Amino acid sequence: MNKRSREIFRLFVLRGAEPKGTLAEIIQMAAQRKVHAAPVDRRQLDAIDPNHQGLALEVSGYHYAAIQDIFSAAEAKNEPLFVLLLDLIQNPQNLGTLIRTAAAAGMHGVVMPQARAAGITPAVVHSSVGSTEHIAIVQMNLAQAIQVLHERGVWVIGMDGGEDAAAPDPARLGGNLALVVGSEGEGMRRLTRNACDEIAALPMKGGIESLNAAVAGSIMIYLSYLTHRQ
Repeated sequence: MNKRSREIFRLFVLRGAEPKGTLAEIIQMAAQRKVHAAPVDRRQLDAIDPNHQGLALEVSGYHYAAIQDIFSAAEAKNEPLFVLLLDLIQNPQNLGTLIRTAAAAGMHGVVMPQARAAGITPAVVHSSVGSTEHIAIVQMNLAQAIQVLHERGVWVIGMDGGEDAAAPDPARLGGNLALVVGSEGEGMRRLTRNACDEIAALPMKGGIESLNAAVAGSIMIYLSYLTHRQ
């Protein structure tokens, strides 16, 4: 995806900070993009975020991508589709972690519903360590998204427990693939679950019944990556 997820307005720099090293590189990058670097007092940066490290960037709200952007990202790299669907993930830390893992594993995009789920808030951006700016993130009805993915020949695996869940078949983790991770408490909704081609669960040993949604999803993402996509 080549589209920028935000417009950049101004770069705030701690007044008196010596422009060297990484700071000098950031100021130079801003100048190349015609972004004004404005010196500000520490209290102004503290009001934005106590952990500012002497810098803050004023940007627009997050611009979500379209599902076609995910397809375009895969086509540009001549790769099988590799997509993450998140069903009502509400915890910003979990959402940011999953987005970060998706970006790190080279997934082409993330799809999440518009209602009853965390959006791309500053907390999510922070927990993703900026990964939200490097991967296509789409908001749309998940059942509809799965239908569109099926039309593209994508195999959809839902991560969930239950009697019909089994360990994922490694052979199914290659090719066009979408992984669905359900919410922290409820798991996947019925319509989302029914739309999946397969329901998979990670084997649990040692008296542990389940894993955090972000942990389980991250393991599945990298299981697919290490099996077929290195």
